[in-house]
Amino acid sequence: MPDYRSSLKGSDPAIYNALVAEEQRQQDGIELIPSENYTYPEVLELLGSIFTNKYSEGYPGKRYYGGQENTDLIENLARARATQVFRGEHANVQPLSGSAMNQAVYLALLEPGDRILAMDLSHGGHLTHGAPVSHMGRIFDFSRYKTLPNSGAIDYDHVRDMALQHRPKLLLCGYSSYPRDLDYEAFQSIADEVDAYTMADISHYGGLVAGNAMPNPLDFGFDVITTTTHKSLRGPRGGLIVCKQQHAKAIDSSVFPGLQGGPHMNQVAATAFTLHKAAQPEFTEYCDLVLSNAQALARTLKVEGITLVTGGTSNHLLVLDTIDSFGLDGRDTQNLLDEVGITTNKQVIPDDPLPPFRPSGVRIGTPAATSRGMNNDDMERIAKWTVAALRCHSDRSSIASIKREVLDFCRSYPVPGIG
Repeated sequence: MPDYRSSLKGSDPAIYNALVAEEQRQQDGIELIPSENYTYPEVLELLGSIFTNKYSEGYPGKRYYGGQENTDLIENLARARATQVFRGEHANVQPLSGSAMNQAVYLALLEPGDRILAMDLSHGGHLTHGAPVSHMGRIFDFSRYKTLPNSGAIDYDHVRDMALQHRPKLLLCGYSSYPRDLDYEAFQSIADEVDAYTMADISHYGGLVAGNAMPNPLDFGFDVITTTTHKSLRGPRGGLIVCKQQHAKAIDSSVFPGLQGGPHMNQVAATAFTLHKAAQPEFTEYCDLVLSNAQALARTLKVEGITLVTGGTSNHLLVLDTIDSFGLDGRDTQNLLDEVGITTNKQVIPDDPLPPFRPSGVRIGTPAATSRGMNNDDMERIAKWTVAALRCHSDRSSIASIKREVLDFCRSYPVPGIG
């Protein structure tokens, strides 16, 4: 195989240097952004493979270009593996991203102006779940349910009342920053009462569903689940739709030719490999440790007196109210933790009084750290470093000391595919 990395160094030093610097950054720090992960070396190899060269508009057996015997093979493998891992009837592996996959489902099952009941963005939902600034928020009529003020839990009686009032055609659940599991049976019951489709966007925890560490919405009668293939699944960046057979034609047509052209076959190949890994016993063990690590992280933070949205976690992520805990907004918290080598992301909290770019909290999670082999004891150390850095944020000597400790710690856990 050609040594593309060596070629890059000579042909474009600026990009090469950025690549090397990013490798070093990932090696030297602790990744706590719950939507990020370290993928498998084989995925990196497939993403850089000659499948990048092939245009494959259409679906297996029904392509618009010739020379598709190998692309048909990998896409059929990916679809079969997706239905097996997620216990579904039909899968589409072509969406180029998580946003695209959600848009494809809306446009397959609904007409412009139809009503969708979904989770409010500031309470844990996603931009594509009807945020007014999104295009989907302009095309469809979204109503948004919120969590309870004190506990942060979802009031399913209230969701039912909203469904009876608004009569949505689609009931959507799933989250990007909600630290709890969902009652899929309750959602399905509500949808049945108002004759709505059920859709679960499990992008953040799709790997945990595939690894049987968290419940699968399809087991409760849901029409559709969508998930990104990176995040907790550890694959390439992309989207995946699994649905009932009755929706297969509409969803496939919505993805292509409705929303996008040819799929990225290097991504499809990497997805196929990722789904193979997700079916192995080792992946189940990984998912169990992701959840156990999140619990360890939450326990230590609570002992340190940190305010956690919903009081803890029952999945892979936590949301810290940093204004209440440290008097620091989320942006300052994120920047400060970056200095010591702990990567997080600023995050709004429910009904946040502060603006999105300076919100009241940060979001953290355990998939990436777990991929490096970190365990419960390590989570306790990470939590204590986090709290120490935020409490002594004006003490530059202490910040430098924590940074050195984090760097020494990271050298014991090489990033997969790098070192």
